[in-house]
Amino acid sequence: MSSVSTVGTIDWSRRTGGRLAPSERRVLLVDVARAHGTNALGRLLMAVHLHPGRNAYVPPARLRAPDSPLTRAADDTAVRLLPGTLLAHSHRTYVFGRALGELEGIDVDSEVLYAAALLHDTGLVLAEGVDDFTLASARVAWDVAERVGLSTAATETLQTAITMHHSPRVTPAAGPVAYLLSAGAGVDVVGLRAWDLPRGVLEGAVAEHPREGFKRSFALAWADEAARVPGGRAQLLRRYGAFGAAIHIAPFAE
Repeated sequence: MSSVSTVGTIDWSRRTGGRLAPSERRVLLVDVARAHGTNALGRLLMAVHLHPGRNAYVPPARLRAPDSPLTRAADDTAVRLLPGTLLAHSHRTYVFGRALGELEGIDVDSEVLYAAALLHDTGLVLAEGVDDFTLASARVAWDVAERVGLSTAATETLQTAITMHHSPRVTPAAGPVAYLLSAGAGVDVVGLRAWDLPRGVLEGAVAEHPREGFKRSFALAWADEAARVPGGRAQLLRRYGAFGAAIHIAPFAE
């Protein structure tokens, strides 16, 4: 994976501001179509109770938030910057991403994943101008990383996970943190891969971190982001990915 040319990396995001070239847009449209097909099949399996998650198990202890200077700094920053709906979403994103990692046997730095999950949407609150909101989130993450002395390599992993997370298809080739952050956010926002998770994980995360009108508030925030960044991934998802509808029909009450 080239850090400069691969859509969504921190280097690509800095170079482009998050705006897609025509060739990149065409590739992502294929990814959007693939995600729609996967989601339709998964939701069908959930409806007929044949989904993989019905027989899956993740030890609850594996989903607890890690405790370290990095995670405490990420927590403090997220609490200070995020409204309650986005803060709870960030916690659920970690739980869902970590659970999928456990089910797939992925070895991930849970501290970096947790920090990425807590900080990935701070840009939805802070971003200005016409650059992708994840660049603002990545700057917040850099400040946190600097504060706790995180290594250069881990900081880049953290930032790329954040800037890449809302691409319509993030594969394991992007690295465990980026892959699981995107997967966890996908579960919570549109229900993508919810069928792979045990019911107890889904219900437990919502009970501990209530949604409290998340669908409506996030759909509005996404519409604002799509309008603010012409040619960005948020606009592509909203225009061609029926993102508003996908949020509305996610398998959660609100």
